[in-house]
Formats: sequence, structure tokens, C-alpha cells
Amino acid sequence: MRVVLAEDLFLLRQGIIQLLEAYGFEVAAAVDNGTDLAAAIADHRPDVAIVDVRLPPTFTTEGLQAALRARRERPGLPILVLSQHVEQMYARELLADGTGGIGYLLKDSVLDDEQFIDAVRRVAAGGTAMDPAVVAQLMTSHSRDEPLAALTAREREVLELMAEGCSNTAIAQRLTITEGAAAKHISNIFTKLMLPPSSDSNRRVLAVLAYLNA
Repeated sequence: MRVVLAEDLFLLRQGIIQLLEAYGFEVAAAVDNGTDLAAAIADHRPDVAIVDVRLPPTFTTEGLQAALRARRERPGLPILVLSQHVEQMYARELLADGTGGIGYLLKDSVLDDEQFIDAVRRVAAGGTAMDPAVVAQLMTSHSRDEPLAALTAREREVLELMAEGCSNTAIAQRLTITEGAAAKHISNIFTKLMLPPSSDSNRRVLAVLAYLNA
């Protein structure tokens, strides 16, 4: 699996490279600014891009803006965002097109290598990996939006865990319910959000995008 990485801090960039390579990823390019990120994505056509939000020269949102441009030029490009903060406006824009895997992790919340690697793999496969704090902030401004208002409190809990990338088994364990109950809640969510029949993985992503980008 080919990865392009954008991170301006040298030690962190090298650490991520070594971690990815230890788990069998090919780091096709590792850059420290948005301009080089765009060029690396065009040249190497990675399976996933891992992007720090704040890159030179202003260290505001250059990384996220570069990711948005890359997504417009290559629709469906899986992108995993790393950040110290939640940039709500740009995060929503990144979610808006509804295609390709997407993840947004807060650096301080990544506690071990398996958590990070699992997130990279899920995003590369077209899924989601959203930090719970990111989900919470993105949800504050539209907690009553339709059609999400049709969901029960339990269904919203299930959908929030889906946004984090949890499997049915993980959802059942987190909520102390059976896997059958988790599957029923998910089926109800698909129905209430009027998601057409397709692969379960695709409908999960569409449900999460509806949840985060309403």
C-alpha cells in the first residue's frame, strides 16, 4: 500500500515513516509543505494520503487546503488528517463530496501504533476513522438537523461509533449490547437515512457522511 505523507516536523515525520514501513506500507513520498504534497500525490498516485493540517508557511490550514485541492483533482482519494485541533469549516468541506475514505485524528489521542495503523488501513479501504473529539465538535452545530432527527438516542450513539470506524462487534462491546442488536440499529439507521441498497461498507460510509456533514 502506497502512502504520501505531509508533516512539517522532522522527528515526527521520520517516526511516522518508520512506523508505516514497519507495518509493510510503502512511503512513496514524505514532504513538509502543501505545494510538495500536491506534486507528490500527482506523481505517485498513493492509496492514501496522510496530511498534517498546519504546514508552512503560515502554519494555519495549508495541509487541509492542499488535501481539499488534491481531492478535487483526484476524486475519491483516501485522506487521513492529523491535527492538534479541529478545523471545522475545512473538515466539513473535506467530508462534503461523499466519496473515498476519510479520517481525522487528533495527534494527542493516538495512543499506540495499532490504533494509528488500523485508522490508515480503514481509510485506505474507503472507510472512516474519526476521532471522538472531532465527531463531537462537528456535531454541535447541527444536532437537530433532518433526517438525523428521526434517529433514536441509541441509534445516534451507534452512528457516532460508526463514525469512529467501529465494527459491529466493537459497537456491541462499547454499548454493552449484542451484535444482533447492533446490526438491527445499523439497519434502522440505513432505512431512516434513506440509503439505497448497496454494499454494507459503502452504506456505512454514506451514513457517517450524512451524520457529520448534515
